[in-house]
Amino acid sequence: MMSRGGAKAASSLLKAARPRLFSTATTSTIRSISHETSHLLRPAVADLAAPSGMSGWIWTTRAPAIGGARFASTVTIGEKATTEDANPKKSEKESSTGGDAGGDKGGKGIASYWGVEPSKITKEDGTEWKWNCFRPWETYKADLTIDLSKHHVPTTFLDKVAYWTVKSLRWPTDLFFQRRYGCRAMMLETVAAVPGMVGGMLLHCKSLRRFEQSGGWIKALLEEAENERMHLMTFMEVAKPKWYERALVITVQGVFFNAYFIGYLISPKFAHRMVGYLEEEAIHSYTEFLKELDKGNIENVPAPAIAIDYWRLPADATLRDVVMVVRADEAHHRDVNHFASDIHYQGRELKEAPAPIGYH
Repeated sequence: MMSRGGAKAASSLLKAARPRLFSTATTSTIRSISHETSHLLRPAVADLAAPSGMSGWIWTTRAPAIGGARFASTVTIGEKATTEDANPKKSEKESSTGGDAGGDKGGKGIASYWGVEPSKITKEDGTEWKWNCFRPWETYKADLTIDLSKHHVPTTFLDKVAYWTVKSLRWPTDLFFQRRYGCRAMMLETVAAVPGMVGGMLLHCKSLRRFEQSGGWIKALLEEAENERMHLMTFMEVAKPKWYERALVITVQGVFFNAYFIGYLISPKFAHRMVGYLEEEAIHSYTEFLKELDKGNIENVPAPAIAIDYWRLPADATLRDVVMVVRADEAHHRDVNHFASDIHYQGRELKEAPAPIGYH
C-alpha cells in the first residue's frame, strides 16, 4: 500500500509540474492548472504518512516556485497574457496571422523588460540615420592636405628589421593580386585593422594590472582599428571577395594576429615601427590604385553609401574620392605609429605623451 500510495503521489505531482517545466504556456494558464490540480496533490502526498504532517504542504508550496523560476526573465509574457485574456478576439487573430511578422513581437518584449530602447537618430538634414555600425558623431571629413611623402629612414637594428619585414610581405602580395587593387585593398585592410586592436587590448590589460591610466592611447589605438575596419566595410561594397580570397584572409589574419601579439609583448617600439612602415606601403598601394583609376583601367564607379556618410562625402562622390580619403587616413596612422615608436625609443612610456585621439 505504501508503494502504491507513493506512485500515486509521484504521478499527481508530475501532472501538476509538467506544464510548469515543459510547456511554453503563460503564467496565467499555469496558475489555473495549479488550482485545478491542487486537490490531487494534498491527499496523494498525505498518503505518504510523513512523521511531521507537513510534507503535503511542502510539495504544494514548492511547485509554484519552480514555475516562477522558469518565467523569471520573461515578465512581459504575463502582462501580454492578461491583455489577451481581456481581448480574446484579438488574440485569436494574432495567433492565426503570426503576430507582428515575428520580429517586433519578441523585440518589444525584451526592450520593455531590459529597458534598452533603440534611439531614433537623424542626420543634419532631418532624414533618418540608417547605419548601426557607426553614428553621425563618429563621422568626419578627411584631411587631404597631409604630407604623403613622409618616410622614416631606418637607422637602428630594430628599425631595419621592421622595414625589411614589411618589404618582404609586399612581394607575395604583388604576386597574388597584381593589378587587382580593389581586392588588394580589401586584403590590406583585414591586416591593417589588427595592430590597433592588439595594441589597445594589451595597453588595456596593462592599465588594469598596474592600476594606472594610459594617457588616452587605448582609445587612440582602438580608434585606428575601427577606422581600418570601416575601410574594409567600404571596399567590401566595391570588390566582392571570392572563396579562396576569404580563405586567405582567415589564414593571414590568424598568423599575423599571433605574430603581432607576441611582437608587441616583446618590443612595442618594434611593433609600432613595423605598423608605421606598413602604413607607408598602404599609401603607395592606394597611390597606384588612383593611377589605375585615372588611366581608366579601373571603372570609377559611384562611391558606396556607407563611405559617403562616414567621410561626409558629397552625394555624387566616386570611387576615386573614396580612395583619396582612405589614403589620407593611412597617412595619419603612419604618423601615429611612428610617433608611438619614437616615444618608446626615448625610454618613455606611451602614457607620458598625450595620445592623438581623433587624429584623422
